[in-house]
Amino acid sequence: MPKVSQEYLDARRAEILSGARRCFVRNGFHATTMQDVLTETGLSTGAVYRYFAGKQDMIVAIAEENLGEVVAEVRKLADQRPTVGIGEALTDLFEVIKAKHAENGFAALTLLVWSESLYIPALTERIKATIVEACGEIVKIVREHQSAGALPQGASADELAQLIATIMPGFILQLTVLGPSGVDGLSDAARALWPEGGTHATTPHPTGQLGE
Repeated sequence: MPKVSQEYLDARRAEILSGARRCFVRNGFHATTMQDVLTETGLSTGAVYRYFAGKQDMIVAIAEENLGEVVAEVRKLADQRPTVGIGEALTDLFEVIKAKHAENGFAALTLLVWSESLYIPALTERIKATIVEACGEIVKIVREHQSAGALPQGASADELAQLIATIMPGFILQLTVLGPSGVDGLSDAARALWPEGGTHATTPHPTGQLGE
């Protein structure tokens, strides 16, 4: 038999995962059978099982891809510091997630992964590692803006980064439930909350009321 190239193997694996994604988004993880995946991809049993022993392997592989894409985007934004602000960074992440969701159901699959992580230790550990990695990149942005006075100095940069990171799961949940139109205003809200080049107020208003 002729030797199969790595490019061919990678393309076939991606084809299987793409079909599995469509099945999982359409029917849910537990309602999807391996036969559904075979039908969706048009591949033989042997071809699919060559890459994945079952659905659990597929969901782990999909999670790896999704999580890796998010971390890559966060790292890209961190590398732009200090030119990118917190609000602008969140806006960029929102747009990336919306585009990926329109392409392959990214947000819905992410919710499925979270639910399955309760029962699959490998997923739990991978999600933990991703949170730590993403927060580590966000810390770089936070420290730059703390130095510039755009974020409070008294708060831990690590804790501020973790707080900012918690916004993304909420966005993913709302995108899945409300649809793209339901999250349209969040980018403007992020920019308003963290304006580009803005300074953080460190003293209270004399009257105790904003705007007076």
